[in-house]
Amino acid sequence: METLTALTIGAMTAAAVYLMLARNFMRFLFGLVLLSNAVNLTIFVSGRMTKGAPALVPYGADAPIGDVGNALPQALVLTAIVIGFGLLAFALALAFEAYRRMNMVDTDEMRFAEPKEDTSK
Repeated sequence: METLTALTIGAMTAAAVYLMLARNFMRFLFGLVLLSNAVNLTIFVSGRMTKGAPALVPYGADAPIGDVGNALPQALVLTAIVIGFGLLAFALALAFEAYRRMNMVDTDEMRFAEPKEDTSK
């Protein structure tokens, strides 16, 4: 199972890098989302994929009893998902505004939309 997960993470990372190297701003954003999902999966897998029980502490005990799942990677991934969603929403708002003002999403053409420097001074 770990081999399949590692191959999936590698394929997601390769696809994300490919998308992020495109000159289209929307493809860059989709690559960024795919890369964040690959990182989230990597963090989740780092907690060992076991068939353990949830990390619940029974009443009167000081620690979980038996084979339990690691709760730290789950908490980190949940936090990363929320932060990633906020970043995606902000980036999509920026992309929409850039497209509305310049009618393009090609990053090379966006560079030429900047005002020229005044060299007469």
